[in-house]
Amino acid sequence: MAAFLLAAAGSAQAQPFDVSDIRVEGLKRVSAASVFNAFPVTASDTVSERELAAAARELFATGLFDDVSLAREGSVLVIQVVERPTIAQLNISGNDQIAEKDLREGLREAGLSEGQVLALSTLEEIQRELESVYQSQGRYSARIDAGVETIDNGRVKVNIDINEGDVARIRQINIVGNRAFDDDTLRDLFELEDRPGMFFGWFSSDEYSRQALAGDIERLRTYYLDRGYANFEVASTQVSIGPEKTDIYITLNVHEGEQYRIGDIGFTGRLILDESEARSLLAVDRGQQFSRSKLNASTEALRKRLGAKGFAFAEVNAVPTMKADSTVDLVLNVDPGERTYVRRIEFEGNTTTQDEVLRREMIQMEGAPASTDDITQSRQRLNRLGFFKQVEVNTRRVPGEPNKLDVTYEVEEQPSGSVSASIGFSQSAGVIYGASLSQKNFLGTGNRVNLGAQRSDTFTSVNFGFTDPYWTLNGVSRGYNVFYRETDYEDSDISTYSTDSYGAGISFGYPISELSRLNFGASAEDLKVKTYYDTASEIERYVDDEGDSAKAVKLTGSWTRNNLNRGIMPTDGSYQRLSVETAAPGSDTSYFKLRARAQQLFALDDDDLWSLKFSGNLGYADTFGGSDPFPFYENFYAGGLGSVRGFTSNTLGQRTTPKREGGRDRTLGGNVLVEGSAEVLFPMPFVEDQDSMQSSLFVDGGNTFLTSCYDVLDDDAARQNCSSGVDLGELRYSAGIGLSWLTPVGPLTFSVARPLNDESDDDTEFFQFSLGQSF
Repeated sequence: MAAFLLAAAGSAQAQPFDVSDIRVEGLKRVSAASVFNAFPVTASDTVSERELAAAARELFATGLFDDVSLAREGSVLVIQVVERPTIAQLNISGNDQIAEKDLREGLREAGLSEGQVLALSTLEEIQRELESVYQSQGRYSARIDAGVETIDNGRVKVNIDINEGDVARIRQINIVGNRAFDDDTLRDLFELEDRPGMFFGWFSSDEYSRQALAGDIERLRTYYLDRGYANFEVASTQVSIGPEKTDIYITLNVHEGEQYRIGDIGFTGRLILDESEARSLLAVDRGQQFSRSKLNASTEALRKRLGAKGFAFAEVNAVPTMKADSTVDLVLNVDPGERTYVRRIEFEGNTTTQDEVLRREMIQMEGAPASTDDITQSRQRLNRLGFFKQVEVNTRRVPGEPNKLDVTYEVEEQPSGSVSASIGFSQSAGVIYGASLSQKNFLGTGNRVNLGAQRSDTFTSVNFGFTDPYWTLNGVSRGYNVFYRETDYEDSDISTYSTDSYGAGISFGYPISELSRLNFGASAEDLKVKTYYDTASEIERYVDDEGDSAKAVKLTGSWTRNNLNRGIMPTDGSYQRLSVETAAPGSDTSYFKLRARAQQLFALDDDDLWSLKFSGNLGYADTFGGSDPFPFYENFYAGGLGSVRGFTSNTLGQRTTPKREGGRDRTLGGNVLVEGSAEVLFPMPFVEDQDSMQSSLFVDGGNTFLTSCYDVLDDDAARQNCSSGVDLGELRYSAGIGLSWLTPVGPLTFSVARPLNDESDDDTEFFQFSLGQSF
């Protein structure tokens, strides 16, 4: 039979023959249909030797067979195949740096997984690729061993044994060719290190990686280019590996060139700006040392100014020309392009907030020239609303219209209150519960509504308030409110008395600039003071002299400037507010209150995750003429969250005089308030959503003071211990860590603080928090 087949095959090679039938031999798991679909010859074809060879190659290319051969029995073509084995098991061991799930996914995409046909060439390629992956991590001693075990006829087990090896350590970094700066100065620029310290070596980065070396080379290049070496280059880089493949030696050959200063600065192209204005934007000037960073900043400043004038796609390129006298002439080529107009402004993500609320915050208008400043400023106005966790803006050209673009603001809404039952807790007020509606963005209209009733250990409150921030189209706001409050100050750690008050008010706000606005208001209030057996002597004397009730018409005015980057948990910008409150003529009391608040934040990184925050709060109040005592229930208070953390809420200030020996002395606050804080805001580790969480290290300081002591009952005069006047040496300080978290069920704020200069009679709290929860 073998001789017959050989003779038939020889005859087939000699001349074409007509195929009457095709038979396949050797199939076990692969179907005959798969063979016929891949084999381009069919019965009734007339084929030559060349065509048969090509057909056999196509069948082999399917990867299903280890061997394919052709034979002839008369006019019958016989296809003999040897199937490749199927992978029944795939075992991976020794991998720590790469998760097994990721490894299996990568192997599957490369054609190696359980149930697939095994190709030894694929297995060898995968071994090389895995070794390359580990080498890119600096593990040059990594080894991948792949073995194949036969389970039964046609099924195999593939074992991949990984020896990841150790990360190669940098033993030496050499810089050759540097004359202007010594080796130590240049090596300090590198993240990679070659001499980790004996005691702090675990903080060093002596593990080699190509990406880190590329970054260090770029830092080295920037260092030279910013110091006048305009022709600096790294001529070559050699990285050698020790015989054990665990030691790395790096040599950088540098060419410093000459140090250049800036010569003439000129402009070419179409400069839309006045040349004097353009020059004022430059960070470089004639005679200065050449600096690539300053040159880049100059071109970017010009590009932004052109963008603000409607040339959104302007290009500014700097062309330096080196001269023999070690100067660099700069030519700034300006191509503003066409003036660009905004075709359409769209909003995405505002599932609750109406488009109108967002659109009225727009400085950039549809149909107007596209100003990068106006587009950015519009984004900042949306952020300051406090309705959104984040706001992103995207611009894209309109297809077919190169001078037009569309602007899309993508917002992510966050809870701004809802109609709900509420329960919460704060250390100053105890358990707080009630039914209320408190929304900054009522039904997505942008209006602010407060309605409800609350009760706690210290107060009962019923109130209604409404504010329309766009009462008129030009941004004049109008608001009004009515309220009833009962407050027990003893449970607030203030002196022993309580007040009942009710009233109503109206207010208006006027924008005077993009960032500033004025607010004016008037309200009427009727207040009654209740005293108890252990009420402080100062309060008893005030009630005896002035009466236990007071009716007043209060007039208020304020100026606010808000340049913060976000309405909630800002990380950059500034905020200032000045306010005055006074009792109108005809009121039972005649007084005024002045207050100033300020915040300044400095972002420390481009992602606004690290910031410095400084804040201050000053207050002064007194009666007109100074003859009557200032109403004690209008005093300022200090201590606790939002004030001086680490001290119990409302407890800082001059102590009262008990009516009896051994009575408890508390504080009345003061008519002068001094508070300040310095904080470092930093991201919480392992938290993805940093916009809803803000942590800080802080130092607080503050206190309240009395410019004149209150009179006491005659029987208590000998025991009064009051010091009037503002003594900044009496400021209390604390330091600690704080966290604010905007949770889906309400705001959470807490701090852990330690007083730095507390006195024996101060009330302190190490841990303070406030929690609100909605159902």
